[in-house]
Amino acid sequence: MVNKSKNSNIKPLPFLEKVHEGISRIDYVPYDYQYINESLKHNLRPYQLSALFSLDWVQKHDEVQQHNHLMFNMATGSGKTDVMASNILYLFKEYGYTNFLFVTNSNAIVNKTKENFLNSNSSKYLFAPTINIDGQLVDIKQVKNFPLNQQANAIYIKLTTIQSLSNEINYSKENGLTIEDLENYKIVILADEAHHFNAQTKSQKQKETSWEEVLDRVRNANKLNIQLEYTATIDIDKDEVYEKYKNKIIYKYDLNRFMDDGYSKKVFRLEANNDNNQKLLNAILLSQYRKRIAHKLNISDFKPVVLVKSNRIKTSEKVKDSFLQMMEDLSSEFLAKFISENAEINKNSMALSKAYEYWKTQDLSKAVEELQRDFNIKTTINVNEGGTKGIVSEEADFKKLNSLEDINNPFRIIFAVAKLTEGWDVLNLFDIVRISEEKESKTIKQTNAEAQLIGRGARYYPFVYKGEKSYTRRFDTGADSTFENQLLESLYYHTINDSGYIKNLNKSFDNMNLIANQDGNYQVFSADVKKTFLKSNFYKNGNIYYNKTVQVPDSEYRDLKAYGIDNQTMIINYSIATTESSFKQAYTSLSENKVKLVNVVDFSNLSDYRLVKKAIAKNTFFRFSEMKQYLPELTSIREFITSPNWLGNISILARVPNEYTLNLDDKLKVISIALKQIQAQVVKNYRKEKGTNIFVPISVKETVKDYSKLVPQRSNKTISEIILPKDMSAKEWYPYSTAIVDQLEMSFINLLDTWVNKLKEKYKEIYLIRNEETISKWSLHEFENTDIKHYQGYKPDFIMVLIDADFIYQIYVEPKGDEFLEKDAWKQNLLESIRPEKIKVLAENDNIKLYGVKFYTRGDGRNIREELQDLKILPGAEEKHIDELIL
Repeated sequence: MVNKSKNSNIKPLPFLEKVHEGISRIDYVPYDYQYINESLKHNLRPYQLSALFSLDWVQKHDEVQQHNHLMFNMATGSGKTDVMASNILYLFKEYGYTNFLFVTNSNAIVNKTKENFLNSNSSKYLFAPTINIDGQLVDIKQVKNFPLNQQANAIYIKLTTIQSLSNEINYSKENGLTIEDLENYKIVILADEAHHFNAQTKSQKQKETSWEEVLDRVRNANKLNIQLEYTATIDIDKDEVYEKYKNKIIYKYDLNRFMDDGYSKKVFRLEANNDNNQKLLNAILLSQYRKRIAHKLNISDFKPVVLVKSNRIKTSEKVKDSFLQMMEDLSSEFLAKFISENAEINKNSMALSKAYEYWKTQDLSKAVEELQRDFNIKTTINVNEGGTKGIVSEEADFKKLNSLEDINNPFRIIFAVAKLTEGWDVLNLFDIVRISEEKESKTIKQTNAEAQLIGRGARYYPFVYKGEKSYTRRFDTGADSTFENQLLESLYYHTINDSGYIKNLNKSFDNMNLIANQDGNYQVFSADVKKTFLKSNFYKNGNIYYNKTVQVPDSEYRDLKAYGIDNQTMIINYSIATTESSFKQAYTSLSENKVKLVNVVDFSNLSDYRLVKKAIAKNTFFRFSEMKQYLPELTSIREFITSPNWLGNISILARVPNEYTLNLDDKLKVISIALKQIQAQVVKNYRKEKGTNIFVPISVKETVKDYSKLVPQRSNKTISEIILPKDMSAKEWYPYSTAIVDQLEMSFINLLDTWVNKLKEKYKEIYLIRNEETISKWSLHEFENTDIKHYQGYKPDFIMVLIDADFIYQIYVEPKGDEFLEKDAWKQNLLESIRPEKIKVLAENDNIKLYGVKFYTRGDGRNIREELQDLKILPGAEEKHIDELIL
């Protein structure tokens, strides 16, 4: 298990705190960054926007203008290069910078950045096909030297290693850069992997200080020059580094936060005593299992890659040759024996156990053919020869490794020593195998490098599933949250099983704030359907009911209410609406008597029409041809702005501090924020299905099945909702032998248990069915005509079934934590709209009565017992203190 991250000796970063406080204030007004999102391939994520706002705040405040040397300390894989691209566009447009000097420590990173910034045909290119700022097309040009006569609307970028730059500056040669030349330009230095430019150790100090001096000279050549540094690794525990950067770091986004926010794969450490070939065969069986899972889910072009990590080139070459020979000799008989023997050896590994279980059901002759086709000499690459130690540098290797996600790239397995810690962007790496060696390196320096490699491999692979591409994990929760599916979002590090090595590896994980789970460090709870319930008539012949849906026709999309938008008044918390939630909290902490509401625009007011049109023109979504795809009943832009069906009835108010006065530019920004919110709702709710009041059956057999629930125990995090099993074998009314529930759900089960004796006086059969989301194939949908539409489906946690001589009552019940009551109020309204007189049940007999009740809250705070009594469903229950029922 990984030790908790060290927090006790964190050194203060006063400038970071000052910047964070600055952009959290209500009087900070971020610029309109829409042109940046439109000029990039991908919209900036919330944390990337916050990084950009941090730079903006520094640039706008005179008292910090002396800070022309700044750092972004962001986790590996979090998109530092995207932030860099946004910084280029921002400084170009807002401050007129046209000359950018990109500098790093390796040719590999220079090559990668060329793909990012200059090769529009590359899958790694970060900009939009055309960069349009203020109606002007902007070109990005690579140069060796910055031209004296510069074109309008051009950004010039020089990409170089620090070594080459040092040689140019210190040893003048023809066409080389000189400090004298640089005095004529205002330049932005973009220093990537900037930790290499720090005085970290005595042995490195002389070399790295010379690099620092070169950058200092370039930065100081012109008083308007800016140096922006980017790194995931900054060792501020060292005094020299801390003193240098305590007033330079303006944004920090640690790896554990990046992983918690779902932007990465989950990382698991899988320990094994196997020899190297056994570990490799386990890894490719797991890898191929993933590939088949993706195929089953109709995820196209999913190619999981395996990396084999050694400490020595000779070892790597030997293991590669041995692996290829093993694959050439592989037979179905050998594979069957291997799976049988290793199923016992690795029984504590959840991942391998699932893989073995799967392969045991497959035709192993076909499996061998498939494995030999996918793992052979043509799909194997060894990147150990040549180049700079620790870094990929051969151009051929770079192109192969940096295009692993491409359809035409054949490689499935990579053998490497120490070349992939930097300068390598890969998304479809899912297994890293650490090779055992005779002279094993267990040093913290070695495990730090391995932890950094794992951090790079943990980048999320954004595959298309059910027609949608996601950039965050989607299988953590919900109906699709099975262990099998979660393998598509997990990285496994197959380690060596050595206590000294594991100890140092855990320290390295903690130093990086990398959340690493131990494969097997989990609990699997199983719930089996009781034999008595399987024999019941209700199980054999009964049904559960849910309401039928129909597609919403275009004719119903005739006003904004059809999209779930209240077209009356919108209140915008100005200046914080587009920043992180932590900044919003800073705003909401202001008391109401310190803020005021200011009317910004009434769409019905003709005098505001020009202002509205100007705001709408800033967002390409509101071009008529684009809107028509989502608003089929719309006839013109003018109708959209003025008609009461659309924006005509809306007033936009801004909540601002009492002392603040909105100018015209502020009003445009407020309107733009409101329009973005409207856009999001329109896109989200178009072409949805809506519920009807017709309820249709699904058999109990399809709804009540054996299931297992995997409850992970992360190494350095706590589980917010404690899920535990409760033995229900003695409760005949609960169909499962075990209830796998959280504490709130358990308190509801305990409450129902107190009703059972009274219920038995009225009903001959009583059941509480757990609607387990991992097996449930139905949802309830809103069917009443409400002002605000909610088209998404909803699965209540429980169905209480009561059967008497005349009727079968089914009551939908949902325990709900207080923190979700407001957000999910529409679900409670949906439940309470389910009444026999309002719905039609398609059943063979007219003996089905369906009800929904208010949310169950802790202590039955909303009194669903009283509601059930009022509905004549629950007889007068014996009075008992609810508090005694809570666990």
